[in-house]
Amino acid sequence: MNESDHDLLPEFRQTLTDCRQLYLTSGVELARDHGHLLRQSSSDFVNLMDDLHRGLVVKCYLTVALSDRKWSAGERRLAEALVEHVWGKTLKGRELRQAVEGLFERSKRLTWYSVIRPFCQYPPLSNYSADVETVVMRLANLVAKADGHLIDSTRQALQHLQAELETHLYQLHVSDPTLERTDGDTPTVQQLLPTAEPRASARPSSANKSIEPASREDMFGEAMKELDGLIGLESIKNEVKSLVNFLQLQRHRQEAGMPAMQITLHMVFDGNPGTGKTTVARIVGRLLGGMGIVSKGHVVEVDRSDLVAQYAGQTGPRTNKKIDEALDGILFIDEAYSLVARGEDAYGQEALQALLKRMEDDRHRLIVILAGYPGPMTQLLKANPGLSSRFNRRLLFADYGPSDLGRIFARLCALNHYQLKPEVRKKLLIGFDWLFQHRDEHFGNGRVVRNLFEDSIRHMANRICGVAPLTKELLTNLNEADIRFENVPVEAMARAEQRVRFQMRCPGCHQRCTFSADFITQQAKCPNCQSPFLVDWPEPVINWTKD
Repeated sequence: MNESDHDLLPEFRQTLTDCRQLYLTSGVELARDHGHLLRQSSSDFVNLMDDLHRGLVVKCYLTVALSDRKWSAGERRLAEALVEHVWGKTLKGRELRQAVEGLFERSKRLTWYSVIRPFCQYPPLSNYSADVETVVMRLANLVAKADGHLIDSTRQALQHLQAELETHLYQLHVSDPTLERTDGDTPTVQQLLPTAEPRASARPSSANKSIEPASREDMFGEAMKELDGLIGLESIKNEVKSLVNFLQLQRHRQEAGMPAMQITLHMVFDGNPGTGKTTVARIVGRLLGGMGIVSKGHVVEVDRSDLVAQYAGQTGPRTNKKIDEALDGILFIDEAYSLVARGEDAYGQEALQALLKRMEDDRHRLIVILAGYPGPMTQLLKANPGLSSRFNRRLLFADYGPSDLGRIFARLCALNHYQLKPEVRKKLLIGFDWLFQHRDEHFGNGRVVRNLFEDSIRHMANRICGVAPLTKELLTNLNEADIRFENVPVEAMARAEQRVRFQMRCPGCHQRCTFSADFITQQAKCPNCQSPFLVDWPEPVINWTKD
């Protein structure tokens, strides 16, 4: 191994751990928040995700390491770490070679789709697509780097691997009939790795605890921590905390033998796409579950297609089935106005009437959240008195500003071990400001950020694919060329970069302070109260009308 190979090993081990954590975390989240989608028990599903991560890291290593039909000393060193990660054993010499050769023969029949299938099959997990692609490509690039140089066959293997990931992660949809396939004779990970011996820590206790009915205190505490950790949404956080405080007060009064005020908990979430409505609904569900207001606290997410059937007599049973799934939790209806937005829509009205009846019949077991664009939601409530009388709590989810969009991008980078230099932050803030100032009611907010992040990672992968040696800096640093705002005029971006200034409120006196781009990521001092603070994601000050 050359000198840099020794530096690779800790990062390789960490990436294996990150991959496993990604699979377990997403598995726990799906089982906890969307258990009704699963055909097996929650614990079985999390165990399956752990097995799938093992298959993924094995296939990733073998695809790249053996692409040149050689097995270098650096690759053998990584193989030792891989075997230890998968089996909890330390193998060397002939034993290691035999183990890898056996894996290679068996893994030939393991498809990429089979090891990432949950992220394609379950819509809630599609949010992790970029994370899966990132961790796999990071692992693959580390293996490629073990040789110390990149040859054509390895470069082609990396390109093919990324193309496979993109095909499955971004082009398969839940309505695609291929999702129901069993891949013919494709074996499962368990069949391919029959001699695998799980380590004692292979199923972390925290995962099992999250799936089993956790104490209400733990559920409440975790949900409150997640609420506090949300970027932006300050008014929403305050509204939710105010509701929690009120409910806690009423519970304490009741426990003291005093009368408690009963209020309706049905809510309307107004906001454009990507403003966090679904995320907050899940948090609210766990908060109410943790307080014992509802016994489960899960969220069933539906839209018109889940409630309204195509033929007479089918809508009522279809709607009631979804409501039954949501009992003791929350029914979250996205774009709720689509139920009755088609004129004389008898089927939509049937679904609405069934919903109103169940809200009354199961008022102690069902909470309904209607979500969608503010304008159509207002029209829906005005046109349906039966709804407006039941939904008197409305939360407005404002669009994210440039700074918060930048923070969301930075969080995605941190979760996936990418770094942003000050000049890249500057470009992001300018681009986000243009998108924010020119937005309409279809502005995607957080979805815009995730799409940009995914595109940036692909641009980065294409940029460094032919570079050798692949240093840690190359593998982790996004640069300006990787950030491409397709809908922002290039000339406008260039002019804005020349004249942009930035502002941040001083955390001490709350006065707005103005800075040049040179201060981004630096400590600054308020000229008014002398309080020091970090200029991490300031607000751009740009007059776009000149463009």
